Order: sequence, then structure tokens, then C-alpha cells
Amino acid sequence: MFERNLFQEDHEMFRDSVRKFIDKEIAPYHAQWEEDGIVPRELWLKAGAAGLLCCTIPEEYGGLGLDYLFDVVVFEEMARSGFTGPGFLIHCDLVSTYVKSFGTEEQKKHWLPKMVDGTAIGSLGMTEPHAGSDLRNIRTRAVRDGDDYVISGQKVFISNGQLCDVLVLATKTDSVTGGKGITLFLVDTSTPGFKRGKNLAKLGLKAQDTSELFFDNMRVPANCMLGKEGEGFQLMMTKLAQERLAQAIRSATVSEHLVDLTVEYTGNRKAFGRTIGEFQNTQFKLAELATEAVIGRVFTDHCIKKFMEGKLDEVDAAMAKMWLSNLHCKVTDECLQLFGGWGYMWEYPIARAFADARIVKIAGGSIEIMKHIIGRSLFRDVNSRNKTESLVVAKLPEGKLQVNS
Repeated sequence: MFERNLFQEDHEMFRDSVRKFIDKEIAPYHAQWEEDGIVPRELWLKAGAAGLLCCTIPEEYGGLGLDYLFDVVVFEEMARSGFTGPGFLIHCDLVSTYVKSFGTEEQKKHWLPKMVDGTAIGSLGMTEPHAGSDLRNIRTRAVRDGDDYVISGQKVFISNGQLCDVLVLATKTDSVTGGKGITLFLVDTSTPGFKRGKNLAKLGLKAQDTSELFFDNMRVPANCMLGKEGEGFQLMMTKLAQERLAQAIRSATVSEHLVDLTVEYTGNRKAFGRTIGEFQNTQFKLAELATEAVIGRVFTDHCIKKFMEGKLDEVDAAMAKMWLSNLHCKVTDECLQLFGGWGYMWEYPIARAFADARIVKIAGGSIEIMKHIIGRSLFRDVNSRNKTESLVVAKLPEGKLQVNS
């Protein structure tokens, strides 16, 4: 129904290789990984050898130097497969880009080749028990001590937490200046004082390891800092649009796939002497969902183009994340209903998709935060104009206030 024009022939050839990799290296084992609560490190090495990791990293740092669409292909095919265990998106779209964008030459040469080949797995350490979306109020402290910083605190809900070798860690180096007191460090998780907590039991994403992390007087050299002291919040803000776009890409792809899956199921499943797909209710419901999936895809592709041009702002990214997250959850719920009782069985992909979907309204900034960003932007001009008018009135001599009709 909708022909995409983002991708060239080389992207589609790469897509075919990604699908083959998923069929061979992930599909036969993912059910066991859900039982284990984690994927094996060997998968990362295989993904690295197949060129699936950090596609945009320049050749000088061990990468292929490809455009962002190659990463998009990996994100889409992983989402389409329904195999949510491998945390490739966090590793590629966030951690490696933090290192590439803000790292020193020494940091890039040390970590990026390892992230490309899968020998070093990346994770993002920001969320805390008392600071989810409110990153300004993190409590993990980093105190300068000579040429080192001593870090103490904890993180929670950290994807790839059990496996990670390198962590982009958000800390407070100044507890009284809010966001201006946040500093990022690139932490080697073999550093003494770093400790992994338990692998958290979740509603969905059961094969993806998600952890608590603890830092007990962990001493890191000052040259492990990303950017400068106090720049952390500013650096994080520059990557939020990219993170939210990646989540929109995932949700757009899952929504499309589940509609297709449900059409296939209802077109073959019979009730009352005919297929479920022949009932008007089924056709009307899927017609609505298919149309919304196309709308979501068009907007997501528009945002991908804007991102590649360096023009994706926080408002468009928030709109994409909010709308596609809501659609993702709506599609999984209404498609599961059309599967009837079988939709509630874990062996059916729709059941796993339903459990996996709920996090998208929370992760990467909650729906409420997205609404706040969008709503604030709507009134920015009005508030600015009102502020200007108030200043003008305040400067008028007493008794000289005039109202022009």
C-alpha cells in the first residue's frame, strides 16, 4: 500500500543478509534465551563478524563507514523478527555514537573497534531508582581525587547490564547546580568497585538482560571522562532525538508486521463456517490498523530523512516516539483480540509481542514527557511574546501606559 523510497539496492542486499543471520543465529535459540533471561556473548561475536554492529563507525576505527540507513535496516529486521533479546540497538545507536561523537581519539581507538566486532558490549548507565525521566536529579556521585574520580551510587533498568564491557555512565560532579553538575564517564566494567546486581525479571523482553548496577568507590582516571566536567546533561540532550527516532522505527516496524501476521491468521482461521477474516468486524478493525500503520511509517521515514540531514529536532522526535509508541501498544492489543484464546498463549508470537510492547510507552522518555516537550513547544512563541510585552510595560514611565485599538 505504501512504497518506501529511502533505501537503495545495497541497503536491500544488506537487509537480505540480516534476515538470513536472524533465521540462522537467533530464531532457533531465542526461546531458550527467554528461559535464560540473557543471550550468549557468542551471538555478539557472530553479529560483529556479519557486519551487523555499529554500521556507521568509520573505517579508521574498525567499522564500515556506512550511512545511518544500514543501522536502520538492522533495527527494522530485528523488530520484524520479534526476537527482542539481543540489545543491538542500545549498543549501536547510543553507546557507540556517544563514543564516536564525544570521545577522545584514545577512547575511540580503544573502544570502537571492539564494539564493531562484538568483543566489547556497550550499555548506557543513566536511570536510577529515584531518577527515571528526571535525569537532573541523579544521585550517583563522582568526586575528584588527584588524577582520578571516585564514583559511588547505583543505576537500575540497564539494558545489556549483565553483559556490558563498556558503560556510558552519568554522574553528578556538582550536587547543587542541577543539570549543569552532570558529567559523563566511559567506564570499563572490569574496574574494581563496579558490581552487577541481579538480572531483573520483567513483564516482557525476557531474553534481554536488564540489570541493577552498583558503584562502590570505583576509581576511574580523569581521562575516562566523555566531554568536559559538567557537560553531561548537554551531551545527553543532543542524543535524545536519535534515541527516540530509533524507538519510533522499532514501533513502526512492529505495527506493520503484526497487522500482516493477523491478516494471515484471520484469513485461515475458521469460525461459524467461514474464516474470521470474512467477518466485517475483522476487516474494519484491520483496515483501521493498517491505515494507521501506514501513517506511522510515512512520518517515521520523514523523521529518518530529517535526522540524516541533521535537522531532526526534539519536538518531531517526541511526536514520533509518542505516536508510534501508542500505536505499537494499540496494534498489539487489538490484533491479539482477533487471535482469540490462542493469542494468550506464549507459543504464539502475538502473545510475546503484547508483553514486549508495554515498555515502549516508558523507555527512552515516557509518553508524559513527550507530551510535555510537544506542549511546551506549542506555547513557546506565546510565552515569549507575553514576556516581551511585560518587559515593555514595566519600562514605561508611570502613568504612560497606553492601549492601542
